[in-house]
Amino acid sequence: METDSAHKRNWEIGEVVFGVPFLIGIAVHFIFPFSIPQGTLRLALIPIGIVLIITGIYLIVLARREFARYGQPTDPGQPTGKTITSGVFSISRNPLYMGAVLIFLGIALAINILWTLVTLLISSIICYYVLIVPEEKYLTAKFGKAYQEYIAIVHRWLGHK
Repeated sequence: METDSAHKRNWEIGEVVFGVPFLIGIAVHFIFPFSIPQGTLRLALIPIGIVLIITGIYLIVLARREFARYGQPTDPGQPTGKTITSGVFSISRNPLYMGAVLIFLGIALAINILWTLVTLLISSIICYYVLIVPEEKYLTAKFGKAYQEYIAIVHRWLGHK
């Protein structure tokens, strides 16, 4: 693994930061079930969950296409040669992580395992400190003023400042 990258350990990726706690939430559910009882609300959450999953996948596809368009790696353990500020990155500095949050939120709602909502909150906090903060430090050190101008305009998760 290159030393000129935001992350030095193989587990410092979104799949681990979001996936492992999600699986723990499912396991905890089998020991201490926590779900919404059958009824109208439960039925309404299934299509909402599906829409969130599709939206999350769409964000990830758009972000990966933008990375490919500029020949940049999606693996945070690899060095990057430029900041990407176009496409979905013009509205979110972290569309891959945002997509992951939406996918796991959608799955949690669709399968009605509420422990996974608790673990998603934990994952989001871990994502911030383990993935996002080091990436922002790396990009600031590598691209300086250009990256500072970008973060002055685009929010970390979604929208413009």
